[in-house]
Amino acid sequence: MEHLSFEILGLLFLVALIAGAFDAIAGGGGLITVPALLLAGLDPATALGTNKLQSSFGSVSATRAFAKRGLIDWKIAWPIALAAGLAGLVGALCASLLSPRVLATLVPILLIVIAVYFGLSKALKTEDAAPRLALPIFAGFVAPLIGFYDGVFGPGAGAFYMVAIVTLLGYGVLKATAHTKLANAASNVGALALFAVKGAILLPVGLAMAVGAFLGAQLGSRLAVRFGAKLIRPLLVVISCAMAVKLLSDPANPLRQMAAGLFGG
Repeated sequence: MEHLSFEILGLLFLVALIAGAFDAIAGGGGLITVPALLLAGLDPATALGTNKLQSSFGSVSATRAFAKRGLIDWKIAWPIALAAGLAGLVGALCASLLSPRVLATLVPILLIVIAVYFGLSKALKTEDAAPRLALPIFAGFVAPLIGFYDGVFGPGAGAFYMVAIVTLLGYGVLKATAHTKLANAASNVGALALFAVKGAILLPVGLAMAVGAFLGAQLGSRLAVRFGAKLIRPLLVVISCAMAVKLLSDPANPLRQMAAGLFGG
């Protein structure tokens, strides 16, 4: 589809605005934006590429907002962001080589585990704790692993960054959210580079949504700073569960097919 009406563009702008606010706080904005792009008539590849454009603007906007409040330790953040960005690009390059069925099977389970973790764990605190992993190891292995996943598949990458930064680097909830947004922005931009080279981006739609995502991220980051863990923890739980349900709702999901076979439906 090459042309969309101004009304549809306006609706997609609003969708990106709302998604950008949620994404800045707890991730999961793609739950809203990708279905909206598909409903607007974009083919799946173009929808994913266009979504990467708007989500990159949103995550960069949120990162900028958190950085202005002094919540990002750049000496630690830059190696993580660089590793995540390069891994996101490599992941996008390898996307066609990996079976999405494997990821569609594993990711919902991981998201439910993360929801339970954030819901019950006392690790999500305001104050920082002692790190459990040295920065070179985190930047060399953990960040690239999640960044690669973000380039290959994507759903839940923000939640994965968050749980890794909280548990392994010991950051408090707000600081962890800020560094999660930076890492997410880096892997988004890395994957976006490949979509741009492939021409899988509908620019008028992507730019309209990018403005909405940018503004929404500014709002979301302000809410996160104001309310902290009281807002971030429940949204992380809800959005992680929502992403798991979304993935499992696909009739082609292997877990759903397995359940249907076991229970006769």
